[in-house]
Amino acid sequence: MSLRQLNPVLVALLVSLPASAHTADETPQIPGPAPEHAFLKRFVGEWTTESQCQMGPDQPAMPCQGKFNARMLGDFWLISDTEGSMAGASVHAVLTLGYDPQQQKYVGTWVDSMMNHLWKYEGAVEGEKLILEASGPNLLAGGRPALFRDIYEFKSADEIAVSSQMQTEDGAWVTFITGTARRKP
Repeated sequence: MSLRQLNPVLVALLVSLPASAHTADETPQIPGPAPEHAFLKRFVGEWTTESQCQMGPDQPAMPCQGKFNARMLGDFWLISDTEGSMAGASVHAVLTLGYDPQQQKYVGTWVDSMMNHLWKYEGAVEGEKLILEASGPNLLAGGRPALFRDIYEFKSADEIAVSSQMQTEDGAWVTFITGTARRKP
């Protein structure tokens, strides 16, 4: 290799050394939690639940009881494991919730032992309420898709009013679950 051919290679190498040395000293900046993530921490703990489920306009309300244990995965994600009973059937569920700063929405999922549907949540906080919406099958209408809304309203640090609603074909919201979650002492 001649000196003339080597020269551009050396120049390129010498120019890149300070840049690579500079970037080697820098650690990549991993974004921290957004202020909205703090709301999720309010759910952390062990809770008992009591609710009423109205499965149809002509159906009697069914009492439901259960418990959930919520924990944070780092500073970004809430994971809640739920156990309960409805009409004598045992139900197990897992809820994940986080906040996506790019979408400016709370996002999450719900899966349970009674359905094969993965519920994908998007929502927002309004005052003391976390309102999550998801599309899913309307079991009262042959499984046709419908929009659902779960609302968690903090009445205090140790009590949450919980409700689930479904949007009807005419756009009205019908509440089919109401209940209360209380933090275990």
